[in-house]
Amino acid sequence: MLRISKYKKHTRGLLASIVVAIMAYTVTEFISFSTATVAIILGMLVGNIFFKTFHGDGSHYKAGVKFAEKDLLMFAIALMGINLNFTMLANLGIQTILIIVAGMVFTIFMGILLGKLFKLNPQLSLMIGIGNGVCGSSAIAATSGVAKVKSNDIGVSIALVNLMGTVGIFLAPALAHFLGFSDIQAGIYTGNTLQAVGQAVAAGFSISDEAGHYATVVKMGRVLLLVPLVLILIYIAKRESKKNSEGVNEKVKVGIPFFILWFVFFSVVASLGLLPKEIETLIGTISHYITLVAMSAIGLMIHFGTIVKTAGTAFKVSSILFTLQLMFSALLISML
Repeated sequence: MLRISKYKKHTRGLLASIVVAIMAYTVTEFISFSTATVAIILGMLVGNIFFKTFHGDGSHYKAGVKFAEKDLLMFAIALMGINLNFTMLANLGIQTILIIVAGMVFTIFMGILLGKLFKLNPQLSLMIGIGNGVCGSSAIAATSGVAKVKSNDIGVSIALVNLMGTVGIFLAPALAHFLGFSDIQAGIYTGNTLQAVGQAVAAGFSISDEAGHYATVVKMGRVLLLVPLVLILIYIAKRESKKNSEGVNEKVKVGIPFFILWFVFFSVVASLGLLPKEIETLIGTISHYITLVAMSAIGLMIHFGTIVKTAGTAFKVSSILFTLQLMFSALLISML
């Protein structure tokens, strides 16, 4: 009975998250915009208007929404590994790998630095840097738990990173043409600067089939950096925990999250070709829809007041960061 009641208290919030996810999916059938961003925006509206940010009547939904926001998201990220194939690295030359790694490090570092200059929340700055530098919403979702980022900051960073990527679909190809890049260079450029896989692929193929191919491979190379990035964040978290606990008689435990281990497991499965393509596609699809439910839950947890306080400054940081990212990648490609 206790177990049944435990799961029963999640029902309302989980159903609310699913309904918002369905609404977001339906809306994006008519507009060309990220489903993750739409889910967060719709969730935020529903949470603040109808549930009053989970005070009063909305409190019945809180447990289920938090379950979707955290547990379902981790499950979705674990399954997401099936979309990654480590053998793709073999298709990238040393110079291209250097461009990818340098671009990621530069973007994350500048995100943190710009956040300090504009006095933005350090966690939000980190998420904006990671979202731009690695793979948009997926990177933010995968690293937010390790970095202990609040729902408000996750929602704002995902919305802004996807906004920059949407602009970049049109801006990056135009800049590549203006700079006189070849199709191969243009593909590397779009793959190394745009945030989501879909955005990079769309921008690359708008130039040519060859550019689209290179954009896809380079973008997937950036996604593969998600694993070492999470391990680095775990190391930093351990070091900070030790510093904070010096002189205090307590054990410091910051281990590798299970969802990351499963993420790597599914990546290895995909790389070795152990499953039929149909099964891999099914797992990837399930991951996509569960992620959408989790994004809806994140939106439901966001407070309007927090958005008003941080969105303006966060938009400035995100815009400047994306501009610097475009400039830095263009410089690297021209030099190498």
